[in-house]
Formats: sequence, C-alpha cells, structure tokens
Amino acid sequence: MPINHLEVLVEEPSMEAALRGLLPQLIGGISFEIYRQQCKEELLLELPRRLRGYSHFMPRDWRVLVVVDRDDDDCNALKRRLEQSAFVAGLPTRSSAGRDYVVLNRIAIEELEAWYFGDWQAVGEVYPRLPETIPQRAKYRDSDQIRGGTWEAFERLCQKAGYFKTGLRKIEVATMIAPRMNPARNTSRSFQVLRDALAEMTTP
Repeated sequence: MPINHLEVLVEEPSMEAALRGLLPQLIGGISFEIYRQQCKEELLLELPRRLRGYSHFMPRDWRVLVVVDRDDDDCNALKRRLEQSAFVAGLPTRSSAGRDYVVLNRIAIEELEAWYFGDWQAVGEVYPRLPETIPQRAKYRDSDQIRGGTWEAFERLCQKAGYFKTGLRKIEVATMIAPRMNPARNTSRSFQVLRDALAEMTTP
C-alpha cells in the first residue's frame, strides 16, 4: 500500500528544523508533520503514551518515524527502549516486522551534527570560511566516530573560523544547512540508514 503521510517524533528543536529541510528530499511529495519535545529524556518518557494514541486511530497508509540522538547511550539499549515502546503500544516496527510495519526507529550517531560532517560541501555553502579539507582530517573522516562530542567539535571549528563567538545556534545552523544537503553524498552511516529506510518506505 502506498504511504501517504509520515508522523515524525524528535527530541528537540534543531532536529525538527533539520528534518523540515531534509524530508522533502527524502520522501518526495508525501505529507509529513513533526512533533518535538525539549530534550531526549522527555521524548523517551512521552513515547509510549503517544504511540498508544496512534494505535487507536492510525490510518493504514500512515507511518511513524522516531529519531533520537545516541549521545553517550549504548546504541543497542537505546534501540531496545524505542522498540519496546512500540511493542507495548501494539505497533509493529521495521526491525520486528520487515516491510509490514508502522513505526521506524532511527538513531543519529552520535548527534545531528554528525550529519553535517557527512556533507561538508553543504556546510561550506553556508559557512564558507570553514576549511574544505575537514573531511580529509583523520579525526573527522568518520563523522559518526568523532570523539568528545559532535556538536562541540562542530562549534569549535565554526568559532575558529569566526562564526558563533557566543555559542553555536543549533536551530539556525539546522535551518540553513539541511536544505542544502544532498542525501546521496552524505557519508554519515547513521544518516545513510535513515535515508535508505525512508526510500524503501516510500517505494511502492
């Protein structure tokens, strides 16, 4: 059955801003709405109740996407928590039901900013004073394995180039960079997993 609408649950405003810029590229003309909390723990606490609500009215041609940052959590434990919330609500997930699912759980590793490092060309279009060679440097080559905090690393690079002297403005950054990103060239593995799952979801 063709998918006609996507409900998206995220943990904070900058991920909402990024996905508003990215989803039109990833799901084409399919409608979507994004609901965000103020932090990750709030989303995780609210998730079981919200999914139970979906289980009572969800049209067959709707899907739910849940996106959270891994941060310092164990990735497998975090995924189990997301999957358990859907299981308790009676909603099958992609991991448990293959293509016949309602809920797609995805984790940004370690944070949204890893996706920016994965498409440094898009970053350079917005912040041209940043060095083009960042992706060739060993500590940034794998954007999902940057040590010491991905957003902190991104902020340090921006400040060194003369941007965000008073601190990274995450929503502004997401709003500016995400629409310029090219999903096909992004080297972040966590982004690729999301991209490919959405492509599968929206292919009849």
